[in-house]
Amino acid sequence: MGRTCAIIVAAGKGKRMGSDINKQYLTMKDKPILYYTLDAFSKNKLIDEIIIVTSENEMQYCKEEVVEKYSIDKVAKIVAGGAERQDSVYNGLLAADGIDTVLIHDGARPFVDNYIIENGIKNALLYGACACGVSPKDTIKIKDQEGFSLETPDRSNLFSVQTPQCFNYDLIIHCHKKLKEEGGVVTDDTMVAEKYGHRVFLYEGSYNNIKITTPEDLIIGEKILEKLV
Repeated sequence: MGRTCAIIVAAGKGKRMGSDINKQYLTMKDKPILYYTLDAFSKNKLIDEIIIVTSENEMQYCKEEVVEKYSIDKVAKIVAGGAERQDSVYNGLLAADGIDTVLIHDGARPFVDNYIIENGIKNALLYGACACGVSPKDTIKIKDQEGFSLETPDRSNLFSVQTPQCFNYDLIIHCHKKLKEEGGVVTDDTMVAEKYGHRVFLYEGSYNNIKITTPEDLIIGEKILEKLV
């Protein structure tokens, strides 16, 4: 199987949270959101190391107030993020040289579990690229520029993608290098793989695997945490 690394992307400012603090460092049950994310990967037996990507001015804070404070011993490196998420991921990938399988995960998704992590690794080994997610609960509409509904896609064909997104390391670093050279904007790493001709296998995630983005998500997160503890 080789060596497996989780890259935790925690460099975003989280403007929708309406807070001066990076959302990853906001607390649930007196611990930072990022702690729960790191703890899940650190305790998984298939994860060999963790790389955290955070903003340059928060690297020391992350090291002292999260990694060292809570003894997250699988953290191998903390690296500075870039201007966009794809730049941050690229920096994390460069720091993971020598790894065989990589799981790229949002720092603000604290409820990832062993089932999701282990199936991500398994499917990455089988297919080279995969991502977890869930079927949308709502009907989805495609709208035009004037705000009118154009069509309603068949919900059974839709998939709401989450993280981790898991890859053969050589595959995804090659794709990110090409993206860096050619330019362009992507919103997640499956788009990078697809852009350069790789199929991405989609496997079942969890409705609990939410991304903490807004103040309302914090309330939901607290409730999920109460059920899990």
